[in-house]
Amino acid sequence: MRAATMIMTPQASDTVRPAAEQRGGRLVEIDALRGVAALAVVLFHYTTRFSDLYGAGPQASVSFPDGHYGVNLFFVISGFVIFMTLDKTSRAMDFVVSRFSRLFPAYWVAIALTFLLTHLLGLPGKMVGPGEALGNLIMIHSLFGIPHVDGVYWTLEVELLFYVGMLCLYCLRRLHQIHHWLLGLLALRLLDSLLEWKFGFGIPWTIQRLTILKYLPWFALGICIYLATSRHDTTSWRAPALTAGCAILTLALGNSLFHAALAIILASMVLLAATGRLAVLRYRPFVWLGTISYPLYLLHENIGWSIQLRLQALGLPIDATVLVALTISLTLATTLAQQVEQPAMRWIRARYRERRAAAR
Repeated sequence: MRAATMIMTPQASDTVRPAAEQRGGRLVEIDALRGVAALAVVLFHYTTRFSDLYGAGPQASVSFPDGHYGVNLFFVISGFVIFMTLDKTSRAMDFVVSRFSRLFPAYWVAIALTFLLTHLLGLPGKMVGPGEALGNLIMIHSLFGIPHVDGVYWTLEVELLFYVGMLCLYCLRRLHQIHHWLLGLLALRLLDSLLEWKFGFGIPWTIQRLTILKYLPWFALGICIYLATSRHDTTSWRAPALTAGCAILTLALGNSLFHAALAIILASMVLLAATGRLAVLRYRPFVWLGTISYPLYLLHENIGWSIQLRLQALGLPIDATVLVALTISLTLATTLAQQVEQPAMRWIRARYRERRAAAR
C-alpha cells in the first residue's frame, strides 16, 4: 500500500517526477498522506465502530464516524502510485518482486500476531481457526469463502486485483491506452447501476468483484492525477481531466452526490501532495506515520478491539481504552515496520538484483 522503491534504476522516460520532495524513490507527502488515512481508519474503528459493536456503556468523548473514508483515500493513492511504478518499470518481474516484497512479509507476520493475540485476549465473533488463518496467507482468500483473520483485509484483495489488472495491461503493452480501459470500465459500472435501478439486477457479482467495479473510480482518479502531473506536454491534462470527470460522474450517478463530492476532496488532497503543496506533511510525525502506515493498517483492528474489551472489563473508561489501544497499535506497527517490513523488503530485492546480475 506504499509507493514502491524501485528495484532497478528506471530507464530514462518522458516523465518528470512530481514536485514533492522524495526519499528513496518515494513521494514523502504521498506517503505521509497515506499515514493520515491509516490513522483516520484506526480512530474510526476504536471509537465509532467499537461502540457500535461492543459499546453498552458511555461513548468515546471524541468520535470519528467518517474515518472509514480513509480507505477511499488509500485507493486514490494506490492508483497514483501503482501507475507511477509501472510507468518507471522496465520489466514485469521488477514490479512483481517490488509488490511482493512490500506486501507479503509484513502481512504474513501480521496474520500470525493478530491470530495469536486475539485468541489470547479474546474477541467474540471475530476469531478464526488455524486452517482459516493459513488460508489468509494468499491475500485473496475471501474469493474462496475463507473468513478474514482481521476485517480490514478485504481492502487488500481489492488492491491486489487492481495490481494484477494493471500488470496485465503493462505486459500487453497497453498502458498508453489506460484512458480507454478506464472509460470502458466506468461505463460498465454505470450500466450495472442502471440495471440495478431499472430491473433489480446487475452485472454478475463475480465479474464485479474481479474487475473491482465498485472501487474503480477511486483508483482511476489516482491514475489521472499521476498522468496530469508527470508529463512535460502542457496539454497532457486534457485526457486525465476527462477520465477523472467521468469517474466523479460515475460516483454521482452510481453512488451519491456525497461520494462525488468526497472524491473531489480526496483527489484534490492527493493532487496537492503530488505537486508538493502540502508541506505540512513533511514534518517528522507525518513522515513517521507514512512509514508505518501499512503495518498500522494491518495490525490495528482486531488486536485493538481485543485490548479495548479487556480494559473495558477491568473498568477503564472508553477514552482510556482508545488511548491504550492506539499506543499499543502504533508501537506494534513501528516494530513491524522496522524489524520485518523494511528488512524483508531490502533482502528480497537484493537477492533479486543478485540473480539478475548473475544471469547476465
